[in-house]
Amino acid sequence: MGIKSHTAAPTAALALGLCAVASLVAAVIGNLGLMSPAMGEPAALTKKQSEALDTYNNSRNHFEAILGQRRTQINSRQPLPNLPGQALYLARNNMMSAYKDLTDALPSKIGGPNKYGIPPAYFSADNEPLLDEYRRLFDLMQAPPVNAQNSDTPFKDVVDLGTAIARVRGLDAANAEAAGRTSLGLFFAETNGNQNIGNARSNKYKGSLQTGIPEDQNGRKKWAAIKKSIAALDPALSLRDDKEEARVGNLDHRYNHWTAVRDGLMNAHADIFPQVPSIVKTLPDPIDQMKLFELIQIIPSPTKSALKSSNLLNYRISDPTIMGYLRNNSVFTFGQADRAKTSATFREILDAMWLFNDKFERALAEFDKIKARSKG
Repeated sequence: MGIKSHTAAPTAALALGLCAVASLVAAVIGNLGLMSPAMGEPAALTKKQSEALDTYNNSRNHFEAILGQRRTQINSRQPLPNLPGQALYLARNNMMSAYKDLTDALPSKIGGPNKYGIPPAYFSADNEPLLDEYRRLFDLMQAPPVNAQNSDTPFKDVVDLGTAIARVRGLDAANAEAAGRTSLGLFFAETNGNQNIGNARSNKYKGSLQTGIPEDQNGRKKWAAIKKSIAALDPALSLRDDKEEARVGNLDHRYNHWTAVRDGLMNAHADIFPQVPSIVKTLPDPIDQMKLFELIQIIPSPTKSALKSSNLLNYRISDPTIMGYLRNNSVFTFGQADRAKTSATFREILDAMWLFNDKFERALAEFDKIKARSKG
């Protein structure tokens, strides 16, 4: 979840050698590629187009400014405000929203692909350095506490726990593997693959699966109920669990990577694991599977209702509160057209979760490495 600063608008370079007002108009029009069909000269922007361009430039400048402000505060060791990441998050969203409105008004502004895999209509590759800085700042603001208990094998831990829990819940080896893979996707979705982190946008959710205290405690109780079955299925994993329990002692369980993942999975996802076979059949793409399980984190009740329905992908969400939860998690967030949606099917929701794609692709790559090492 990070972002950074960047360059000035390209209009300045195009404006060199021209008078002030005329140069600005010509530069903008030339950059947008609008030509008068009658004269072969740049056409004037409409009021809507001009306003969209101004809004985008202002939002981008604001995003760059707040990134610079937070970087200065961190580098000079100034105290940060409460929830220091929230202003960055909102500024990022505003920039992307303004860019989507701009490309809706001026489709010629849609550029090439970017390294983050964000649809080009929502994000210009020229702004990659801003997102780079954004991510670096979040890494600093969400750094684990000094007493956090890391694992040397954080990715494998997630896969092992997810797989073992799924086996105890009755899945065969192939479907349990899918559950383990999906669990790793959740870890990347929640923390970008970083263990034991804090949360720069919330004082409630912490740790490797970003749970609150009640969720963690509920997960611990559910784990205790299946511990004997886990020990019978996988004695080595059960022994590891005993060691981590002894190690964590009175520390917040969310700051021990093993117990945080274990309790997080047991709290929200273990009850869904028995449905993995049908989920895989309906959603053969592993990234879609990861998205669905991430929705258990974001909108648990509607997702469970959709799973119980006879038509998961066409199950429609219309509740304004639920749509608000989605928007707060970067789904239907960017641009007036997306924000105007009052309802969506689960297929539409999954397709709109493109901001998670990069994280899930990295999770898949790590899972493939784990699987290859286990066979080697």
